[in-house]
Amino acid sequence: MTTFCVMKLLCQATRNENRYTKRFFGTLLTQAPQKRVFSPFWMVAPDLRKSTVFGLSQPFCTAEKSHKEPKRKAAFGSVGRRIPYRILHVISQDGESLGHMHRAEALKLMDQHDLKLVLLSENAEPPVYRLMTGQQIHEEQLKRTQKKKESPKAGMVQKELSFSSAIAKNDLETKTKQIAQWIEKKYHVKVTIRQAKQSNTDMLMLFDQILETVSEKATYLSKPKVTREGVSTCILRHMSDKELKAYQKMEKQETSTVKKDENEDLNRE
Repeated sequence: MTTFCVMKLLCQATRNENRYTKRFFGTLLTQAPQKRVFSPFWMVAPDLRKSTVFGLSQPFCTAEKSHKEPKRKAAFGSVGRRIPYRILHVISQDGESLGHMHRAEALKLMDQHDLKLVLLSENAEPPVYRLMTGQQIHEEQLKRTQKKKESPKAGMVQKELSFSSAIAKNDLETKTKQIAQWIEKKYHVKVTIRQAKQSNTDMLMLFDQILETVSEKATYLSKPKVTREGVSTCILRHMSDKELKAYQKMEKQETSTVKKDENEDLNRE
């Protein structure tokens, strides 16, 4: 009987222990996720925009940022012996194509004829070089400088007028007034004169005549020149403040000189 009671008590104690254990772990499992979540570090997705590793404000990247500035166009002139391209398209001193050749051959030609190599087109395939003399290079540089000078600057307005050398006097006066109005607005004015058939009018004199009517404010940006057979052109611009002061000073001196001469003539009489 005693043994039976002992066995009953042991069984009851075991059941109670299992019940309390389930309650304990059940409570722990339901409350733990609410208090704290433990996750492996590889499961966390960090916000790269708020990265604070080593004080960086941007995501780490091994690639270097490239801030390449636009490549400037090289000035026209001799390139010497430093040619980065292996194969070149070479043009002779007279402008004839010599075809493709190795840079060593091009340098050999340059030395044999005592010439210089000038880069004409770097974007061509292969790049185009020309053999030139120092005089040819100098003349080409002057042409490019003049062309750049004549081209209107950004924001600058350029007007154009074109007429025949046989223009009537009244029509020329109208054209001249139009030029004066544009000059007043500080525009550049390109004037083109075509040589009329059976006309002996000197076109250069016409240009000077036009300039004389607006000489108080205008001057040549590009002097009169023949662009092609029977056609001449020039570009007029408004004088700068410095040029205007110099012109006014010169006019005063000329006026005072004329008055002085007139007074001397009167005294002699």
